[in-house]
Amino acid sequence: MNTLTVGDREYSFHSLRGIAPDHLPRTLRILLENALRHQTSSGVLRVWEPGVVGELEVHPSRVFLHDTNGVPVLADLAAMRDAMVAEGKDPALVDPLIPAELVVDHSVIADAFGRPDAMQLNVALEYERNAERFRFLRWGQQTFKQLKVVPPGAGIMHQINLEHLARVVEEHDGLLFPDLCLGTDSHTTMVNGLGVLGWGIGGIEAEAAMLGQSVSMMLPRVVGVRLTGSLPIGTTATDLVLTITETLRTHGVVGKLVEFGGPALAELPVPDRATIANMSPEFGSTAAYFPIDQRTLDYLLFTGRPPSKVALVEAYARAQGLWHDPAVELRYDEYVDIDLNTVVPSIAGPRRPQQRTSLAEARQAVEAELPTGRRTVGAPGHGAVVVAAITSCTNTSNPAVMVAAGLLARNAVERGLTSKPWVKTTLSPGSRVVMDYLGDAGLTPYLEKLGFHLAGFGCMTCIGASGALIDSVGEAVRAQDLTVAAVLSGNRNFEGRIQPDVRLNYLASPPLVIAYALAGRMDIDLLTESLGIDASGDQVYLADLWPASADIDAVIGQTLKPELFTSAYDDVFAGDERWRRLDAPEGETFAWGDSTYLQKPPYFDQASAPGELIGARALVRLGDSVSTDHLSPAGAIPPDSVAGRYLAELGVPRSQLNTYASRRGNHLVMMRGAFGNVRLRNQLAQGIEGPTTPGPDGVLTSIYAAAEAYRAAGVPIVVVAGKEYGTGSSRDWAAKGPALIGVRAVLAQSFERIHRSNLVGLGILPLEFRTGEGDDLTGAEPIGIHLGEDGFATAYSAGKEYRLKIRLDTPREVDYYHHGGVLPHVLNRLREESLRGQKSNE
Repeated sequence: MNTLTVGDREYSFHSLRGIAPDHLPRTLRILLENALRHQTSSGVLRVWEPGVVGELEVHPSRVFLHDTNGVPVLADLAAMRDAMVAEGKDPALVDPLIPAELVVDHSVIADAFGRPDAMQLNVALEYERNAERFRFLRWGQQTFKQLKVVPPGAGIMHQINLEHLARVVEEHDGLLFPDLCLGTDSHTTMVNGLGVLGWGIGGIEAEAAMLGQSVSMMLPRVVGVRLTGSLPIGTTATDLVLTITETLRTHGVVGKLVEFGGPALAELPVPDRATIANMSPEFGSTAAYFPIDQRTLDYLLFTGRPPSKVALVEAYARAQGLWHDPAVELRYDEYVDIDLNTVVPSIAGPRRPQQRTSLAEARQAVEAELPTGRRTVGAPGHGAVVVAAITSCTNTSNPAVMVAAGLLARNAVERGLTSKPWVKTTLSPGSRVVMDYLGDAGLTPYLEKLGFHLAGFGCMTCIGASGALIDSVGEAVRAQDLTVAAVLSGNRNFEGRIQPDVRLNYLASPPLVIAYALAGRMDIDLLTESLGIDASGDQVYLADLWPASADIDAVIGQTLKPELFTSAYDDVFAGDERWRRLDAPEGETFAWGDSTYLQKPPYFDQASAPGELIGARALVRLGDSVSTDHLSPAGAIPPDSVAGRYLAELGVPRSQLNTYASRRGNHLVMMRGAFGNVRLRNQLAQGIEGPTTPGPDGVLTSIYAAAEAYRAAGVPIVVVAGKEYGTGSSRDWAAKGPALIGVRAVLAQSFERIHRSNLVGLGILPLEFRTGEGDDLTGAEPIGIHLGEDGFATAYSAGKEYRLKIRLDTPREVDYYHHGGVLPHVLNRLREESLRGQKSNE
């Protein structure tokens, strides 16, 4: 233990000097400090060289949640308290041991739009729909000692983390250590842009961490990304991040740690770094880390952190070798070079964030996705833009692209242009500060004249809370089976995620979102085609409207002030009057009722026994890049879906069905939503798109009904899939739903990191085909699975044999699986601790 004096105070810390090799990557230095402080295995890090493998146990300094994942997390903790009471034990034994922060930002829906009172109407509907859930969150805040809740309307969790909550360096009773933040949203990595190591984990893993369990993982490979050059004039941080996403997804960084460096780093401000780090899940890495340097300190001061805190961050970073020193050459397992000079204006889509297309080639790429036939002039048709949303944490954290959007809107209005009438336009920033500086710059009226009125502060269109299309547009799309598009400044564009009636979804910078709203169609070349005609009869092109970099910088310099941040976050945990009026339940345990939002979870009652499977059937046979949105949708619950009909039978009106995300506290709804994406392509469904599959009798039915029929017949069920199974959000319901309807194993060619962990946490066995194998396993015939002692399993089907790796990657995961999942394991540990406590008191 060493000491560090900052100002007039002395601190202690676990020094890495003389322990960590000088060339050790900074992410691994943070993990080494964590291992030393918690007295876990640090040997593999002390001797690290590229290619070294080993197991790590990571203890986060805090856990970060949002409401749609936070509600089921608290429901599970409440159920664990019930289980302790049932055994005559103290329910207070189930209580977080580390700080947990929850931001209510995923419940607001863009129902109202294009009007001055849109936000007020949407917030009122948010409280009307979600009052039960919000009262439950307030119960949790009152009951669990280390849980803090940021009420609705403050912004998106990751932007709040970046601008206010992140510590960078933690201090507890005079002990300093890195802020290591694990969150239940995959975009927790956004805080990597501030020099904080953190990544997304599943909700069940978060619960275990909150209750004192370490997160077990194999030592990731570390990829060093060297940034050179500078962004060309006319490009944005969004264009840069789409380029990085494409490059790193192509290189292959799934499950790896990415560290950024290189000569371009010094000129890259924290908002740009955060924009890149936010997209870490899109290129597949565990984290996308930027080191602490002067830019970090400037940002901390600018966003209202006390100077004494900023001095502490600098002193600790320098003492621990976490400060960016270009003269120190770090070593990595792999290297990637990215030249910023090569970045061009881009969009990404229509189904994956890594599908980058330069703006110059965008029209041809879009036309290739459209059915034969051109769009109808003057009305929505194939290729029409029906949703244009400036939304999400990714880009709304970045003043440069938000000011660029405001200036482009001003220029368009002054030339007499308007958004097309069939486009649903929304503005939902991640921070209240955004509207402050846009307002101070006088840009808000121009955005509103184009229909981009404030719709709410929260994760809206990007998560699928986009609301219905304009009525007449939605009717036309459905009646004519039109292939229409959404364009959004978000990070996710998976099928069926953004809006059920929209087949094509494109990611773009905020100013390009406005440009496409003006055009009203995606099949346009924005570099050569006119956006409209002004009052003088002259053609108006994008180049005529695009703001100069000097103008953007001038607006930021004049309007963005530290006091905006201190004002926005002065009392961020208090909430508005509606929040304070909520009548929260009391008591150490929660009184479950007949709510359609909250039901006692069953995970402690029906853990499946692990072991061999005989005569199993494939519930679904899926292809490559199946996302967690396919496995458990987050957006609106369709009235004609299994979940929608179930809620209707309970008397819930169509207007109150809400979203799957909001119903995650009720397993009876979520089970019915498993594999419920309207764009799911199940190869067993005879060409039918959506949640359909054959039942035991071979007749096509809903996936939920088929699973229930297999359960009744005593037939085990599995999932067969291709590469990158479980991409996207760290959505534990993508594993919970399949587990509850009886899925025992997933046989895939490869898994995304978080989802594989979630499968293990729910007692579902992840089995991975050897490279190049598995395509011919159709799932149409019964499957037998034998588990070997060598870490491999053998599957038999249709006279063929397949050897698969059992993806239980650590001894801890083996333990979880044999307990039937994380929650039964943790509950057993709490029982044992309780018994030890009783014996010591006797």
